[in-house]
Amino acid sequence: MITDEEFHRISFYMKQNYGIDLSQKKVIINGRLENYIRRGGWQDCTDFMNAVEQDKTGAQEKMLVNLLTTNHTYFMREFEHFEFFRKVVLPWLKTKESASKDLRIWCGAASTGEEPYTIAMVLTDFFGLEHKQWDTKVLATDISTKVLKQAVAGVYSAEQLQKLPEHWKRHFFTSAAGGSQYMVKDELKQEVVFRQFNLMDPFPFKRKLHTIFLRNVMIYFDDATKRELVQKVYNALIPGGYLFIGTTETLDRSSTPFQIVQPSIFRKKEGNG
Repeated sequence: MITDEEFHRISFYMKQNYGIDLSQKKVIINGRLENYIRRGGWQDCTDFMNAVEQDKTGAQEKMLVNLLTTNHTYFMREFEHFEFFRKVVLPWLKTKESASKDLRIWCGAASTGEEPYTIAMVLTDFFGLEHKQWDTKVLATDISTKVLKQAVAGVYSAEQLQKLPEHWKRHFFTSAAGGSQYMVKDELKQEVVFRQFNLMDPFPFKRKLHTIFLRNVMIYFDDATKRELVQKVYNALIPGGYLFIGTTETLDRSSTPFQIVQPSIFRKKEGNG
């Protein structure tokens, strides 16, 4: 069992470097690190954290992040967001960007890939025969290299796909392992660019984005970190751009510059640069 001192050291490290607040998660930290530390041959948690901080390659730090960030997701999770995106956001963007035919959409907590692949399917479906004329590539980032590896591989169980429309399954996936697994077809893979990214780092975007999906990630941040992140997101969007957060998450209405469209869907004022 990790000591209080070790627990504080880990939670401080994750807060300082990644903005993730684990101050109430001692049991989770212990459960996720105990076996790894034992198997790795470290004497205790202190020994392991020393290794994390001294490892110049960053491999142990990556492992720590992979172990401590939860990733539970599936296709069409919170499907009402995708409906709104298809019925409201995309018609607006199609008109707005009819000259450039360039959409900039970011999924900032991509996990194992279900969410960005779903966004890409909605885009392909919406544009139909015109799709090839548009640049609709989705940027998908996550802090965890482990989940990104799975996302790039694009192999999912039949259970993970059960909420997808049948015609999407047929069009975008190849059945494998006797129907118990599905593989994302290359045509869909080419629509998503996966990158590792820490939301606490400065945003690297040269041009402002049209839509940002940042769902079910702010639950790990304290209020001050969340406010700072939301401001960065606001600044990264074009006027009129949309932000989607998890349906169980909230933004502090007194401090956010966003206009609320409906719970968990927000919009930057159209007149703001």
